[in-house]
Amino acid sequence: MAIENLKQSKSDSEKAQEDAKVRSVVETTLADVEARGDVAVRTLSEKFDGYSPENFRLSPSEIEAAMQKVSDRDMEDIKFAQAQIRRFAEAQRASMQDIEVETLPGVILGHRNIPVQSVGCYVPGGKFPMVASAHMSVLTASVAGVPRIIASAPPVDGAPHPAIVAAMHLGGAHEIYVLGGIQAVAAMALGTDTIDPVHMLVGPGNAFVAEAKRQLYGRVGIDLFAGPTETMVIADDTVDAELCATDLLGQAEHGYNSPACLITNSRRLAHDTISEIDRLLTILPTCETASASWRDYGDVILCDTHDEMLNVANDMAYEHVQVMTDRDAWYLEKMHSYGALFLGARTNVANGDKVIGTNHTLPTKKAGRYTGGLWVGKFLKTHSYQRIETDEAASTIGEYGSRLCMLEGFVGHAEQCNIRVRRYGGKNIAYGKAAE
Repeated sequence: MAIENLKQSKSDSEKAQEDAKVRSVVETTLADVEARGDVAVRTLSEKFDGYSPENFRLSPSEIEAAMQKVSDRDMEDIKFAQAQIRRFAEAQRASMQDIEVETLPGVILGHRNIPVQSVGCYVPGGKFPMVASAHMSVLTASVAGVPRIIASAPPVDGAPHPAIVAAMHLGGAHEIYVLGGIQAVAAMALGTDTIDPVHMLVGPGNAFVAEAKRQLYGRVGIDLFAGPTETMVIADDTVDAELCATDLLGQAEHGYNSPACLITNSRRLAHDTISEIDRLLTILPTCETASASWRDYGDVILCDTHDEMLNVANDMAYEHVQVMTDRDAWYLEKMHSYGALFLGARTNVANGDKVIGTNHTLPTKKAGRYTGGLWVGKFLKTHSYQRIETDEAASTIGEYGSRLCMLEGFVGHAEQCNIRVRRYGGKNIAYGKAAE
């Protein structure tokens, strides 16, 4: 049996047209912020968020006032989630060791893991205030030891969102801004009269935020290219349609263009899941968004074997991949292109998004083929160093270096080596060849 697409999303050309429109808007907006700074930022905030405070940065008293609005239960839940995320991030940080080795007598090589010096963390607000994104970016940067962490999120109903502010503050943000969209990302990356620019941008966002980060990459570092959330369910007949449909729609509600895909070797499960999705969409409070995503970006792919399912999944390289089969460990071993794996029917993407401890900022649009998601290591730069401690080592390495430089025609390079051979080895060497 050939692989069948029982339900197919928009074509690649249609998706490319949408991307081109976003690209144009972002390019114009970034140029405006770069040219007009705070004036442009305020204009954009008024236009898109209806928000124009005296100062976009929250003062300590404003942070405290916002946190006072968070209920005790919500605050307890935020602290619990941050404890899980901190525990895993600290374990990851401990795995990254500075090293120093003596590769030859007197030749010392090493590397140090140095934190990025300033990071801007974007936390989406919009339709859904993404409290968890503050944990994932701000707290993880804090564990990495970043000395300046600024965080920004759009206003919700014309004011700072209390729970987001609390999560940012508890996570370790040094500066908190109430700004959203392209203007927030642009202000943090480019700087304005009131906001010093950062060295790196992190955090998820809508298509416009993701495109702004892409266009700013190079001027600043970014965590990864992250577009609309994607979810994939790989399932066989060990699970039922209700579970598959619930997990697909649980992510499709993120936005109108959030891809959701079922890959299965069970024709019955495929058709039952499509029917169950139709049923759930009649009762899901977020059905307006989820139904648009499922209509335009939903896929159901029927395969014959697990090997086919694996190959399709690796080729699509989705952000979230939920595996519910009779061989979950096999998929863990064989999968190589994805954002994060969620193994077994007891596991789900929502737990990964909010509380379990792994980071939810993950690669989309097939970026999982070449990068993993945000983690403590993204905030660390591994820098090498070299040190030669003996005259003999300087002479030995210098002779090899001189000849290899001349092999490529770099006479000036060779002389850097030669002068050390003459000075520390007492040998007459010039232009890459030792005297006979």
